[in-house]
Amino acid sequence: MTSEVGPTGPKENRRDFLKYFLGGGVVAWLGAVLYPILAFLIPPKQGEVEVTSVKAGKLGEIEKESGTIVRFGNKPVILIRNSSGECVAFSATCTHLDCTVQYRKDLGVIWCACHNGRYDLKGQNISGPPPRPLDEYRVIIQGEDVLISKKV
Repeated sequence: MTSEVGPTGPKENRRDFLKYFLGGGVVAWLGAVLYPILAFLIPPKQGEVEVTSVKAGKLGEIEKESGTIVRFGNKPVILIRNSSGECVAFSATCTHLDCTVQYRKDLGVIWCACHNGRYDLKGQNISGPPPRPLDEYRVIIQGEDVLISKKV
């Protein structure tokens, strides 16, 4: 007695079922592996925070010839107090590749560590790969408070 049946019999139905079942399992496994990788590589969109001004601190707490990074909404701003006591503020994002810049007292410049880009204390690009000057912000001193706002 043979249990095999014709071309559309039970044996081929079992093969088709196994083929679809195992194929679906492989597709589900690939999705489970690839989705987290793609979700990591493509970051979610973040809304822009609208800020008109921020308090950077007290004037007496900011040393002369120093620079500090201040959060201005979602963006960093560098606040520099020069040797004469005047405060200036610029975007702390390098215009070359969006690296964060820092104040170098020993060089007397705003410096980007990524590709050795340099800006003078007026925000102008003076050497390295930065294609344009830093965006300038307005510094307002009210009593002892130092406020930073967008330049109009």
